[in-house]
Amino acid sequence: MTQLERFQATVSGQRPEGILYTAGFTPDLHRRLVEHAGTEDLGGHYGFFYPANVLPRQPDGYQAPDYASYYADEELPEGTTITSDGVAMIPAGFYHFERHHSPLRNARSFDEIESYPVSDRADWTTDHMADEVALAHRNGRVAHSSIGHMYETAWQIRGYEPFLMDMIERPEWSHCMLEKLFARNLNVARAGAAAGVDMLSCGDDVANQNAMMFSVPMWREFMLSRWSKVWAAIREIKPDIQIFYHSDGNIWQIVGELAAAGVTILNPVQPECMDPAKVRRKYPDLNMQGAIGTQSTMPWGTPDEVRRVVAQRVETCGAAGRLVLAPTHVLEPEVPIANIEAYVEAAREAYVA
Repeated sequence: MTQLERFQATVSGQRPEGILYTAGFTPDLHRRLVEHAGTEDLGGHYGFFYPANVLPRQPDGYQAPDYASYYADEELPEGTTITSDGVAMIPAGFYHFERHHSPLRNARSFDEIESYPVSDRADWTTDHMADEVALAHRNGRVAHSSIGHMYETAWQIRGYEPFLMDMIERPEWSHCMLEKLFARNLNVARAGAAAGVDMLSCGDDVANQNAMMFSVPMWREFMLSRWSKVWAAIREIKPDIQIFYHSDGNIWQIVGELAAAGVTILNPVQPECMDPAKVRRKYPDLNMQGAIGTQSTMPWGTPDEVRRVVAQRVETCGAAGRLVLAPTHVLEPEVPIANIEAYVEAAREAYVA
């Protein structure tokens, strides 16, 4: 079976001929793994599930916003980069880690929020997208449109604590920024659905290890209300599109609402925060991608423990399909290469016999 065929079987509640599995790596571990494997093509070498990302393109002559004025009063450290949304990423001096330095950190008025430039991408080029979907399908690959975040991007632009305080003290500020990002995500999502992608990938980290970062009613007002509109809009265009939603942490309180709003694939289902088997029992028709701990099993387990956990997840969460195996985040430098090899070996053995 191709990856596309296995994906279609998986999300239909059938056991495919070989489970889909994937993994991602931080730069230092990626470098060492390339040396170990003897190839830059880790996806091909290990057989990872890698959908083709199909997105609109910048039109000819596109002028990106100039965010330099938001940092005119300071000298940014060497190595700082500016994201496409204007957030300064300052190196932390430890591996790949960076610190967000927010352009609206010192905003004092609603006008500053309202005038902040965020492209809605309504005029971006989409003519190529259907052809890219067709090419992915001819090659047996899943096509998806990854549209990113709303809440996470909003707090990165405004500042983490300022944005949370805005939600309480100045909710119109938060709504204004989120509406800018909603408009962009809606346009990109609609373009993907019209082109025929198999899956929309999106999400926001809205929980910590133990609980939601804010009340569920607040989450509904600021986040779910907007994501629900995106998901409903693309279902009108392509009713069978799969909706992949990511949030780290313990989101047990909202899993049911996510599923009711249209989410069909939940990621990453962190076992340190939620019991994947409990999620499966409560929501038997919900697909999961993830479920292999990056805070526990992958860095600190032995290869035999990795194999045992993989087998356990397949048995308790994927006996009838509906599971794509993956570590619950990119693997950090402390993960032994032997554990990565064990993870791949165990995944390849799943559904055999």
